Amino acid sequence: MNRLLLVPFAIGLAAAQVTDPGEPPVKAPFLKKEDSLCVNDWWKRPANPIIDLKVPRDQVVAFGIYTVHNGVLKLSAQLYPLYPKESREVRLELEKDGGWSEVARQKVHDLGWSTCFRVAGWEASKNVKYRLRHGDQAMFEGTIRKDPGERDEIVVAALSCNSNKDRGLRPEYTRNINHQDPDLVFFAGDQSYDHTEHTAAWLKFGLAFKEIFRSRPCVTIPDDHDIGQGNLWGEGGKQAMAGAGHDGGYFFHPEYVEMVERQQCAHLPDPYDPKPVEQGIGVYYTRLLLGGIDFAILEDRKFKTGPLGRHPMKGPRPDHIRDPNYDPKVIDTPGLKLLGERQEKFLADWAGMRDGVAMKAVLSQTGFCGGVHLHGSHDNRLHADLDSNGWPQSGRNQALRLIRQARAVHIGGDQHLASVVQHGIDDFRDGPWSFIVPAIVNNYYGRWWWPEDEKPGANPIAGSPLRWTGDFLDGFHNRITMVAYANPDPKRRKITAWEKEDPSKLAPDSGWADGYGLIRFKKSAGEVTFECWPRFTDVTKPDARQFPGWPVLAKP
Repeated sequence: MNRLLLVPFAIGLAAAQVTDPGEPPVKAPFLKKEDSLCVNDWWKRPANPIIDLKVPRDQVVAFGIYTVHNGVLKLSAQLYPLYPKESREVRLELEKDGGWSEVARQKVHDLGWSTCFRVAGWEASKNVKYRLRHGDQAMFEGTIRKDPGERDEIVVAALSCNSNKDRGLRPEYTRNINHQDPDLVFFAGDQSYDHTEHTAAWLKFGLAFKEIFRSRPCVTIPDDHDIGQGNLWGEGGKQAMAGAGHDGGYFFHPEYVEMVERQQCAHLPDPYDPKPVEQGIGVYYTRLLLGGIDFAILEDRKFKTGPLGRHPMKGPRPDHIRDPNYDPKVIDTPGLKLLGERQEKFLADWAGMRDGVAMKAVLSQTGFCGGVHLHGSHDNRLHADLDSNGWPQSGRNQALRLIRQARAVHIGGDQHLASVVQHGIDDFRDGPWSFIVPAIVNNYYGRWWWPEDEKPGANPIAGSPLRWTGDFLDGFHNRITMVAYANPDPKRRKITAWEKEDPSKLAPDSGWADGYGLIRFKKSAGEVTFECWPRFTDVTKPDARQFPGWPVLAKP
């Protein structure tokens, strides 16, 4: 992302006496700046502008999210904030023989109000109904789906970038995705744009999307805005001194980062290598095998080197290059990291894992190239953006070689611009395919694929309705073949008041090119079909159309 975060550095944890009327004093941990509305004396504060936290007590179980991998169910429970004397315990019940049986209890973490169940020995051959319960009445019900391994086609819905410029409940996504009924849902990052108030924003996210992931597995991974930064180059977990993050590391207190990752990632399969990084921040990169499709879930921000002081400045910011005549070799300096040695080892090992595997895919936050020319407005051209995984080029090429070795496709988000690219490493089209899905809401920071000479690349895609397909060098001189892209209407500068009141008035085409991806893995043919659906298109109708240039068929 390209927006600076100007927030004072949070200095850590403290303790305070808080009292609920009629309750004895209790001690509650809180952070000085982050998440102040969802810890502390939250019930005494003014109404939360993001979401109402003071829900009836039979509604305090907000939602659950789950995955099943290798005989292990991981099911998180997210609660609304609790009063001091309320129980911190959540119960998991499963339906069996027409009745409900309690199988586990878990303590809720006061910082973030979430917990996670881990149930080993899970039998994935049938659907099982579950209930998450708190107290006598509060519950969230859903279904753990059986593994769809017997089916030839496995379908994944992929979404990213849930901007807070639209606080609506996203009913158009619920309608469409539930109708298409994918086997897995993937949220690639930026589920929250509220930086210091992740818990309230995460609850709002769950309120909007819980009917999608209530009864199917779901992968959620945080990106930069989720952990409170405009950009993130994690540099192995070190402390960042600048809110913009370009010096590398995490700007906010590690307890806050841990809370975000606990809320979003606790339900993922156990980490491949759980050793924490600096400041005790955990890791979640892992593997998920579902229906014969083997997913590697990466953290492409956590180990990446920050750009400040790593290269000669070629723009107003260390992560922006505006001079089209610069030598891209000067920024690919020795010692820079992208995925880091630990994740590269994971990918190398994962490539050789073939038992029960028909096809493979990599899930991560952002794309492995500079696939955007115009940022934020139609007159703001950026030659190279070091926030993308196009930089550092050496790390990018190594990551792509490992993905190619696995014969995997890549799925990500972050860029606000939907695109399908076939990467080139040593030559054009010798690398893996990548689908970067559009933003869920794109009305605050659009991006465009718009070559400066307005000419197609070499060997353009035959039959495509799009002007600028074919072989290109990005701003880092990485080889890419642009197959499809979905630009916003260049006339769209800002959302109007009447559209903000009722975003459905933008239907069926908002002009912002927001929407979601649908990926179909055809195991018998070894083929992947990438679909890209506009936000306000009603897929239940026979005349529903995807963005021009889609669907795209790829053979990894």
